[in-house]
Order: sequence, then C-alpha cells, then structure tokens
Amino acid sequence: MMHGLIRELISPTLALSSLSDAAILQAELRGGARLAFSTDSYVVSPLFFPGGNIGDLAINGTVNDLAVSGAKPLWLTVGLIIEEGLPIETLKQVLNSIADAAQRANVRVVAGDTKVVNRGGCDQLFINTAGIGVVDEGIDLGPHRIKVGDIVIVSGMIGNHGIAVMAERNGLTFDPPVLSDTAPLNGLTERLLGSEGNAIKMMRDPTRGGVATTLKEIALESGLNIEIDETELPIAAGVNGACELLGLDPLYVANEGILIAIVDRDRAQSVLNLMRSNPLGKDAAIIGEVTPLRGDRSPLVLLRTSIGGRRIVDMLAGEQLTRIC
Repeated sequence: MMHGLIRELISPTLALSSLSDAAILQAELRGGARLAFSTDSYVVSPLFFPGGNIGDLAINGTVNDLAVSGAKPLWLTVGLIIEEGLPIETLKQVLNSIADAAQRANVRVVAGDTKVVNRGGCDQLFINTAGIGVVDEGIDLGPHRIKVGDIVIVSGMIGNHGIAVMAERNGLTFDPPVLSDTAPLNGLTERLLGSEGNAIKMMRDPTRGGVATTLKEIALESGLNIEIDETELPIAAGVNGACELLGLDPLYVANEGILIAIVDRDRAQSVLNLMRSNPLGKDAAIIGEVTPLRGDRSPLVLLRTSIGGRRIVDMLAGEQLTRIC
C-alpha cells in the first residue's frame, strides 16, 4: 500500500524523477561533481532496542541511503519532534548516540531543527534526517545497467533489525539474543566502488519490507526477473527461530545494516571476497541471479525452495511489523 501511495499519488504530484534511495544531482561544482541528496524520517517504537536506538538509526539510515546510491556521505541535518514530557535524560542519550554515529560514519551534522508538540501530539520522539554526499566521476549505478546473468549478493545476515525491535516491543527474549544490525555502510560501499566499481550495477539497502520487497522493486525497475535460492540466504539462528515461532518470513523483515548488490557475473566472486574482508560484510552471500522475463508476464522474483520447488516472492501486503524505523 505504501508503494502504491508513493507511485500513484506522491511521485506524480511532486513530479519526482527517481524513486531510488537518493537523488543524484548534477551540480555546477569544480570538476563537474555530482551531489546525492536524501531525506528520511524515523518513528521507531520503542526508542531503545537491542543493538541501537532511534538516534544512531537515524544517522545510519540516511548515511546508507546515500552510500548505496554511490555517494560519499558528507553532511547531515537533524530535525527533532519532541513530545512534551520526554525526559531530558532520554533526549541526552539519543543525542549522544547521534553524535557517536556521525563520528563513526565520518559525517558532520551541520544544521537542524527542534519542535516540541503537546503531550499526545507524537509518541515521545520523531527524528527527520537529510543528507548530502558527493558522487565520484565514473560511478553509474541503477537498474538501467542490470542484465540477464548478473548476480545478486547480500552483504550480511537478514532480518536482525526487525526481530530485535519486535522483541523489545513485546518483552520477548531469544537465545541466542538478536541485536539490530544498524550500522553505517559507507566504508563498505566506498571500498567496493573503489575496487570493483565497474562490476557493481546497482545497490540498495533493504529496510522496510525487507529483502523480498527490495528485490521486487529492483525487478520492476530493471524489467527482468530475479531468482534467489532459499538455501543460500544468510539468516542468524535467533532470527530464524523467532520467525518460525511467530509465523514471520525473514525475507520481509526489516534490515538497517546490510545492502543488496547486483553485480557482473564474471566479477561476483571478487566482489563477494571484498565484502567478506570488511567486518560489516563478513556474512555476505551470493543468493541468486537475474533471469529473463517469461513471455509477457510482469517481472517476478522467484524463490527456489529448500525442497526443490519455486514460489513467487511479491511485495509485502500490509506490514508485518509497524514503526520499525
């Protein structure tokens, strides 16, 4: 429903030319540099969850949107909408997390805005971030570069963030414990693009809607099918157990510290090895490939199951876990 709202109402009304993670803008800068610009809002509940909180999540989320678009993130703004009655100590903890996350991602918070609303006007604290980065010459990422035979790589375990937030929200514990994967990916993407830039066709971070929804969006944008292998999906034991217990599909659970890359088949192993040499990519895996359309059907994402069958993977209808980021 969110996908439909954006494509059918918001995008045409505002004449948006792209629905990628960040807009790439040609700026009149020295050397003809290009800028990437992105914005996002964070309403996660609860504010604190295993592995992170709304503060570092807000910084990492916008940094990652810029990074997977091929940019080097540089500057961020932070807007705070605070509910009357929020403890100052809670706000201090969140602000400290924002500062620490910005330092870790090597970006600067350069401006912001603060509003306080009446009690009940929001749920404790909402954060909006916007970010600007620079795209180096020669970097060209997007669905227009994807072709049949390209390989799909995911940089790490899937579903950790969504399960961590859900567990905290509902007072659940798992053994082993599940921590959010929230982290800045710009160090990983800069290394990938610096060494294997020509081989990487497109990158996305699978947040709301998870890996399944992100792959479906890529299929629609590229006009090609994508086929993935269930047995190759990297899923932590705790996430797998939680999903089985609660009837959730890890393919649709949100992530905040991994990326999906579509890469040239001939360079796929090299890209995979490069990812695994980075701490944030140590669990990277090849999970599938781009395949041709079948007849006049619209682009599909197909899952090869562990028992040898195939099923269609579509966008998430509704939302398994609300207020997840």
